[in-house]
Amino acid sequence: MLMRTDPFRELDRLTQQFFQPAGTWTRPASIPMDAYRDGDEFVVHFDLPGIDPQAVELDVERNVLTVKVERRPAHKADVQMQVSERPLGVFSRQLFLGDSLDADRINASYANGVLTLTIPIAERAKPRRIEVSADGEPRRITTG
Repeated sequence: MLMRTDPFRELDRLTQQFFQPAGTWTRPASIPMDAYRDGDEFVVHFDLPGIDPQAVELDVERNVLTVKVERRPAHKADVQMQVSERPLGVFSRQLFLGDSLDADRINASYANGVLTLTIPIAERAKPRRIEVSADGEPRRITTG
């Protein structure tokens, strides 16, 4: 088999491995994510390709959401690797949830290597309309 080598590509790969090593339990690597608001929900997507959904740990403590996963080798220990570019190890990300989000009703789903969290906006953070009475009687606050 004829193989062409590119010394600069190999240097780039080694540099990336040096500056972005896989994480450990004491120092996990970061997880790439996207986050946006969609109506009355806050949606967060985490890229976790090749991760078993059972290996995903989600914790909320004091309005801090922690996502932690570990990617282990998919091959047997006694094989001789030819190329190993997929990062292995522990990956983690923390999000500070403001008081405007309802951390008790977070929904999580995993499909096509993407973990999606849907966090509803708290009722107390939604816009409210306060009616002003002209007759001196107090009025209720209504949502909407």
